[in-house]
Amino acid sequence: MPRAAYERMRAAHLAVVRSSLEDHIARLDWSREQIERHQNHRLRALLRYAQECSPFHARRLQGLDPARATISDLASLPMMTKRDAQEQWDAIVTTQGLDRARAERIIAEQQWFSYNADDQQIFSSGGSSGVRGVYVWDWQFFVSAACLAWRTQARAERRAAGPAGTPRLAVLEAGIPPHASTPLFDIATAPNMETVVIAAGAPFDEVLDAVAAAQPTHLVGYPSVIGRLARAASAGDLRIRPVRVSTNSEPLLDEDRQAIRDAWDVPIHNTWGSTEIGVQAVGCGGGEGLHLCEDEVILERVDEDGTPVGPDEPAARTLATGLANRTFPFIRYDLGDQVIPLPGACACGSAFARVADIGGRRDDDFRYGDTTVPAIAFRHILGTDPRVSEYQVVQTATGADILVVGDPDAAALTSALVAMLGRYGLPQRGIQVRVVDGLTRHQGSGKLRRFIPR
Repeated sequence: MPRAAYERMRAAHLAVVRSSLEDHIARLDWSREQIERHQNHRLRALLRYAQECSPFHARRLQGLDPARATISDLASLPMMTKRDAQEQWDAIVTTQGLDRARAERIIAEQQWFSYNADDQQIFSSGGSSGVRGVYVWDWQFFVSAACLAWRTQARAERRAAGPAGTPRLAVLEAGIPPHASTPLFDIATAPNMETVVIAAGAPFDEVLDAVAAAQPTHLVGYPSVIGRLARAASAGDLRIRPVRVSTNSEPLLDEDRQAIRDAWDVPIHNTWGSTEIGVQAVGCGGGEGLHLCEDEVILERVDEDGTPVGPDEPAARTLATGLANRTFPFIRYDLGDQVIPLPGACACGSAFARVADIGGRRDDDFRYGDTTVPAIAFRHILGTDPRVSEYQVVQTATGADILVVGDPDAAALTSALVAMLGRYGLPQRGIQVRVVDGLTRHQGSGKLRRFIPR
């Protein structure tokens, strides 16, 4: 699809997003009863459609009556894995004439983002696990994901006076196809807002110059990039005055959150999502944690066998059922993320359930035989050093090779990390710390993978 044709189609798509946003903003005031009634209605519609149109799901849903199904009935279904999604692609997709081979051709041949003849978009992502996946977003699924991503911020903008002059959004995402982040987050959230896309994977000096030139009033993008911009601002190397920050696609680490607060003292709306499901939870900018997007996704915390556990019990997995994507349904899909429910009501008054900020995937933990070293152990040392602006940890047989950007005391870091591994009982503790000018981000998405296991 030529870029001009894509831009015309996208303009039409964004018009639908803007009109649908009104409904989504109104949902933020729903009661628990309204949320649960809507969930069950959407779940039954999804199950019926998947049973009729997807051979893969027809097999999984045998014996389940979609007309009577409730959320609790999902526990009777087997889990859907990443391997299932990619190896059974042609049996999952519900659109006639679209298969994995055609999807791959679209990705390979497109010069920019595009729509196919059925108004669908094809995206690819390496994901946090580093496993490549190919995904199809139909027209309505994009509308849903975009509204979920922006409705909380849009409502906050309406309630606030807003900045003087023309608001400007700097979009620090992948910047290029086939990653979904750029079209999803390059969306104006206030009247007359201008947007500028800045490739997050570019050399940091270029990112810094582009942000300085844009003078954004709003920032959206990867927390590792925005956190580094915040440190540059605190050091006097960047002069911008954003009034709102939205983060996505990577865990928002405590050190990056604090850097943003120290630099600008603005509301932070953290977003948890995936290319498979879309947007799963969004922070309200005031209260603790993230509000689940329960009107468009059902999450189950389960044990290793896929059996749901109670809110106070530890979970081995988080399963997601996306209610909006009919073209490529994900039902009881293993996200790989760890989710911790937050008790009590949020100060913002929302009835949508909350979870703690997603600190990372269980895949981030390093395993040395019978010993497991959680990612947080490395983060506690590397993320709290004021002279470290970015870092990446690569597991080795006896420890880790660590790349850091900044001006730290490498010897002191090494000693602290060796001592840390010793506390976890590792008999051999091989740590190498190297100071580098920059870290290599994923070529397609621009995301930074902080923890790389063997």
